[in-house]
Amino acid sequence: MSENGRALVLGGGGVAGIAWLTGVLAGLAGEGADVTGADLLLGTSAGSAVAAQVGSGLPIGELLARQADPALQNRELVPSGGVTVAEFGEIWARLAQEDDDPAAIRRGLGARALATDTVDEAARREVIEARLPVHEWPSRELRVTAVNALTGDLRVFDRGSGVSLVDAVAASCAVPMVWPPVTIGGIRYVDGGVRSVNNLDLAAGYGRVLLISPMDDPGLPADIATVKGAGGRVEVIVPDEAALAAFGADPLDPSTRTPSANAGLEQGKAAAGKIASLWA
Repeated sequence: MSENGRALVLGGGGVAGIAWLTGVLAGLAGEGADVTGADLLLGTSAGSAVAAQVGSGLPIGELLARQADPALQNRELVPSGGVTVAEFGEIWARLAQEDDDPAAIRRGLGARALATDTVDEAARREVIEARLPVHEWPSRELRVTAVNALTGDLRVFDRGSGVSLVDAVAASCAVPMVWPPVTIGGIRYVDGGVRSVNNLDLAAGYGRVLLISPMDDPGLPADIATVKGAGGRVEVIVPDEAALAAFGADPLDPSTRTPSANAGLEQGKAAAGKIASLWA
């Protein structure tokens, strides 16, 4: 961590979010504001997949093509046996109404995840494996968030954790009751977004922080204050109307990838001037 360092924080948002995030990064790079060389890559859920893809060393143009070109897109599973994204949101909101303790809410979501039969865990892991062009941790700083389904505690994986990159990303993407919890060292993990959609506060201590966030994050103002309180500058990119239209009603629908990637590309181009002044 460095007060002069640059952190790229990528948030959750399903397969639509993966495509949009990649498009934004490509649009920024194409207009002279390439942020993929950040000192820290911090990813949650969809953002963990994109952070790992960026860390692979593949050019951002190739990563964009893997999202925008149907011929290059990896196979995605359709959720089955669990809840829809909308139902997950309703359950989360109901838990939040019943208890204002964030840890209790996380445990409640984790307990429901453990009790829900969804797709096969190994089959889901194969999808995550196919998303990542490289399966080894990069030498650069990459952090991936997940939550212990039983205790609700945050776990931040990195190359020193002794956990495979595929497993770490799979855990970070394990939306409770939609996808199966991921077993690592005998512990079951769920989506890092259960703790925070973006986990931006984990970038506190870096001097320049760019958050690209596909989803609304109720905790964002407090997290921005945390980063600024530690001496950091923060810029945030969120979806515009065109991107939200591309996401549609279900961000887990694989058909959203091409339009979401293209919408992100245009947003990245438009934001490049502002981001270049932060990053320079």
